[in-house]
Amino acid sequence: MKYYCIGIKGTGMSTLAQILSDLGNEVSGYDDAKGHKFTQDGLDERNIPIYYGHDHDIDKDTIVTYSVAFKEDHPEMKRVKELGLTIKKYNEIMGDIVDMFDTIGVSGTHGKTTTSSLIRHIIEDKMECNYFIGAGDGHASPDNKYFVVESDEFNRHFTAYHPKYSIITNIEAEHLECYKDIDDIRDTFEIFANNTKDLIVANGDNEEVRKINYNTKVKFFGFNEDNDIVIKNMKLEDTGSEFDIYINNELFGHFDIPLYGEHMVLDATAAIALTKELGFTKDEIHASLETFVNAKRRFAESNVNGSIIIDDYAHHPTEIKVTLKAIKQKYPDKKLIVVFVPNTYSRTKDFTDEFVDAFNIADKAYLTDIDANREDPKDYPGITSYTIIDKLNNGDIISIDEINKLKDNKDDVVCFMGCAYVDGILNAYKDLLK
Repeated sequence: MKYYCIGIKGTGMSTLAQILSDLGNEVSGYDDAKGHKFTQDGLDERNIPIYYGHDHDIDKDTIVTYSVAFKEDHPEMKRVKELGLTIKKYNEIMGDIVDMFDTIGVSGTHGKTTTSSLIRHIIEDKMECNYFIGAGDGHASPDNKYFVVESDEFNRHFTAYHPKYSIITNIEAEHLECYKDIDDIRDTFEIFANNTKDLIVANGDNEEVRKINYNTKVKFFGFNEDNDIVIKNMKLEDTGSEFDIYINNELFGHFDIPLYGEHMVLDATAAIALTKELGFTKDEIHASLETFVNAKRRFAESNVNGSIIIDDYAHHPTEIKVTLKAIKQKYPDKKLIVVFVPNTYSRTKDFTDEFVDAFNIADKAYLTDIDANREDPKDYPGITSYTIIDKLNNGDIISIDEINKLKDNKDDVVCFMGCAYVDGILNAYKDLLK
């Protein structure tokens, strides 16, 4: 079959395009962003064409799917409709692929990418595995049994999925441009949970996760003693994290991970619990975890002329807070500078105080202007990056042209954060260091 993906450089759309190509389909796509994005690496490897104009031919039998960032009045959206092409929602196509395999759907407000990557890594140490990971990584073969799918709650995407196994890492207020309130969010997670066929592994420490009415078998994990799988004896060191796992009050094993922060211990525990259910032994899981390297833009470290740079996808205040704490765990004696690229006006408005609380963990926080591709600033009068900056203990605005503001931070840890396009300002800083 032939597929045409509008917004093909988006993290989810890029991954879907890669998987469709791997399964033998002819894939091409369109994007507004002409500059290189990390999400296109997998597209380039597969020689998937990316178009930026509106005059290329598209065959009549092509199925079109699109990112929600592209509205109906976008020229390319109007063009495919005028051509009379079949248009299917992104999550409908994903739902069809999910049904082809023994799928593990990893959901949650935070931690989906790391948990998905951990499960994929453990499985791949023993056998080939299909995966859809929201860091722009995707691969599929019709011959593989398992399919690890990062299952996103944005726009209720994951309600079209019916996985064999699922994970719920946590439920928190997020995407309030799509949801009425936390009850609406939880109810949508409940649909996903009860679409699961065999087993759910869920964070029992999270209040909203516990409120779900489960029709499918569920096993709870966390630090609290009322969970089926309990984390004990955790140690967070500058070399990584270690902890014990107890299942039904019996020691299952001791685990070491090259990851930082309590949130990473929770993600690893979810992966341990799920892969144990798949038949992996304690020793197999332990050995895999010791060699784990996280996905793109998840605590991704680089060293430029002796200066430490961290690139991270965190964009929600909770994610920012735990990531900054994790950096302090690894580098307790260094100053921490954060550069954040906010990507929606709605999130800036809805979580202003939470952002302030998170960024105040750093010694100084810089914010760029809001880089929104699916919202109109006219709908959010008065909401800018200064909405947050003006409340910070030590905050300032920054842009690529003002990168010299970081010239005195060469001996500090500088963390670039956001789900928007951060490569430009990050590379400008690397050039400054060079």
